[in-house]
Amino acid sequence: MDRYNPKEIEPKWQNKWAADKIYKAIDFDTKPKFVMLTEFPYPSGEGLHLGHVREYTYGDIIARHKRMNGHNVLYPMGYDAFGLPTENYAIKTHITPQEATKTNIATFQEQFNSLGYSIDWDREITTTDPSYYRWTQWLFLQFFKAGLAYQDESAINWCPKCKTGLSNEEVVNGRHERCDTIVEKKILKQWLLKITDYAERLIDGLKDVDFPPRIADQQINWIGKSEGALVKFKIDGSDKEIEVFTTAHDTIYGVTFMVLAPELDLVKEIITDEHKANVNGYIKMAEAKTEIERLEEKEDKTGVFTGAYAINPVNQTKVPIWVADYVLASYGSGAIMAVPGEDARDHDFAKKYNLPIIYTTDKNEFVNYQTEIKSHRDKYKLANSEEFNGLTFSEGRPKILKKLEDLGVGKAQVQYKLRDWIFSRQRYWGEPIPIIHCPKCGPVAVPDKDLPVLLPEVKDYEPSDDGKSPLASNEDWVNVPCPKCNEPAKRETDTMPNWAGSSWYYLRYYDPKNDQAFAAKDKLDYWGEVDLYLGGMEHTTLHLLYSRFWHQFFYDQKLVPTKEPYHARRGQGIILAADGSKMSKSKGNVVNPTDVISSGYGADSLRLNIAFLAPYDQTTPWSPEGVAGTFRFLQRLWTLTHECLEKPHDAPESEDLKRLMARTINKVGSDIDKLSFNTAISSLMECVNEMYKIKAEDNFAASNWTDSLTSLVQLLSPFAPHISEELWQKLGREYSVSTAPWPSFDKNDLVSQQIEVVVQVNGKLRATLNLKADIPKDEAVQAALENESVKKHIGESEIKKTIYVDKKLVNFVV
Repeated sequence: MDRYNPKEIEPKWQNKWAADKIYKAIDFDTKPKFVMLTEFPYPSGEGLHLGHVREYTYGDIIARHKRMNGHNVLYPMGYDAFGLPTENYAIKTHITPQEATKTNIATFQEQFNSLGYSIDWDREITTTDPSYYRWTQWLFLQFFKAGLAYQDESAINWCPKCKTGLSNEEVVNGRHERCDTIVEKKILKQWLLKITDYAERLIDGLKDVDFPPRIADQQINWIGKSEGALVKFKIDGSDKEIEVFTTAHDTIYGVTFMVLAPELDLVKEIITDEHKANVNGYIKMAEAKTEIERLEEKEDKTGVFTGAYAINPVNQTKVPIWVADYVLASYGSGAIMAVPGEDARDHDFAKKYNLPIIYTTDKNEFVNYQTEIKSHRDKYKLANSEEFNGLTFSEGRPKILKKLEDLGVGKAQVQYKLRDWIFSRQRYWGEPIPIIHCPKCGPVAVPDKDLPVLLPEVKDYEPSDDGKSPLASNEDWVNVPCPKCNEPAKRETDTMPNWAGSSWYYLRYYDPKNDQAFAAKDKLDYWGEVDLYLGGMEHTTLHLLYSRFWHQFFYDQKLVPTKEPYHARRGQGIILAADGSKMSKSKGNVVNPTDVISSGYGADSLRLNIAFLAPYDQTTPWSPEGVAGTFRFLQRLWTLTHECLEKPHDAPESEDLKRLMARTINKVGSDIDKLSFNTAISSLMECVNEMYKIKAEDNFAASNWTDSLTSLVQLLSPFAPHISEELWQKLGREYSVSTAPWPSFDKNDLVSQQIEVVVQVNGKLRATLNLKADIPKDEAVQAALENESVKKHIGESEIKKTIYVDKKLVNFVV
């Protein structure tokens, strides 16, 4: 009998698949289409990591399963190669970003091939290829021509380490999400995209897609829709006024002071001479803080009185105007009406500075508006609110708004936390923004015939502290004639963010070689929405939000046939180091998938272990022992198949085998559809264990095993394609197992022949077993003990008690 040797089997089949292009997707095929998309990687110098392997293995399992179920599957791959990591790496190593990208992609390509993924490599794309970014630039110009791309000089997020501007979405807890540097504010002229014009659409579109609540909720919360009122407060003794947006206009009778952001121009216009020194000193102090410090909940709230007063428009009460750094000019109007009776922050501030507190509920005590009243407006009644006293907040809210409208000082308003997307980067390694600045004509789009605007090679691509791109010093490239008037003009020297190329890349997979359009209409119509998109949870408010915005704009421009880009989105969990810590080079605990494969375990064992670790969306530690376990499982199947082939016979298939295979086919197919990859693998392992038991009874003498083993190999093939292809061939089947139909079964073999038994360890679910309906207790307990997941969670612990509920549950107390 041949020995199972992945080092021989896997390269053989990888070369065969590549030569035959058996995973090529067919445009306009008559089979139902299925687009399986995974986030394309950034080709860093480190190569693929286990997080990549987890995502792409899941995608491959689904793609292979769909093909076997009669779908025309598109499972593409490419490289998101522009951006800061490559540029920083190039600066550090003194090689060009172009060279670094080429080398890194070659490494990634070798690793992809070694993992046996069923990718259609004829559709490969790279965002740094001019034939690709020509269309990124063209699509940007559609935003520009529609008035959704514009320039503005404003305070932006600035990373002092990377020396570039950042979008709000790239700032996490006040730090750059890539390098973890504290972000500063800098005044620069920037290109922005009007994503705010699509805020409502981005929320509404979530009703028509299959996104888990945690993904949809993250997007909704980031967009931050608020419904309330815009109210004007006149400043006493002045013709100026303060405009505030509030979601709690029904508490306006409880306003006892106003608060302005320190950076608001209005502050310096209204401060009285007596308070000028204090206010100016406070403003300087606030400027030294980051936004995250100013908004920190634990931070002691400070402020200073301006000496000026505002007039509450509903009762003409004079209220003092304060300046406090917990109010930001970048949010809303930079001013708030303070209601200390119903707002916790205002309450603490009022107590600290001995300001009046008026309660507008009949409880006559502090009740938090946002956490309590807002959700129970029918429960609370208004008080200290003149003619509205005694009404519930639900009844009084529209009436108070009507009064504000009648007085000409208020109107209903919807606002969003979402800000326009800062699209400029003051770096070299990115797509040039295709705009020419003319002193006479202003910003002018580069004509389509002149696209792409090629990124020139430069000697010095290090960023500068002055906020100018390295491209600004390349005069030969910068100085060009205006496309409109032919007078001397200058190119835009900022480049696009790394999110630009990834905002539309899935569409290019549909038609990657097209040089007349980003994709042909008939191919866009055929492939339509991405059916399933797997990706990281960390990209929910970055790439996922941006690409939905681009796609919705494309739909409005009649460039794509669907309103949304992705029908379904799922996010896989993170893989931690074996000790539960985060993998990092500095800790020396990074696991290189190439090392695992070359160690002798092979790609199939790695793929199985990755999929078996935990439910797909859970963060989980890596298990080195798990690879050895999945390798042993494959060895057992290899041995069983060869032993069967050495004993040919014509006996019919046994009833036990038929029922076993019916249960397994049913369970594995159902689990893959649910993305329950770990339980599907557990079922395959249990099936092999059961087959060994049956073998012990008849040693292949009384029944035909070939059909059952053939079905088992088909079930295994999405998870472990190399060994499955080899065994498929040895079982005498025609090449290839990946193009064979998914195995079928007689549903009668499921009826009353099996039961589902839940297995727990210390009350926590660890496995679900499909067992014979008439199985005795001792056999059910033994089957539970032999389950790989159960064994893993019991480990070396002592079983103190076994609880058995007949045909329902086994619980081991350890």
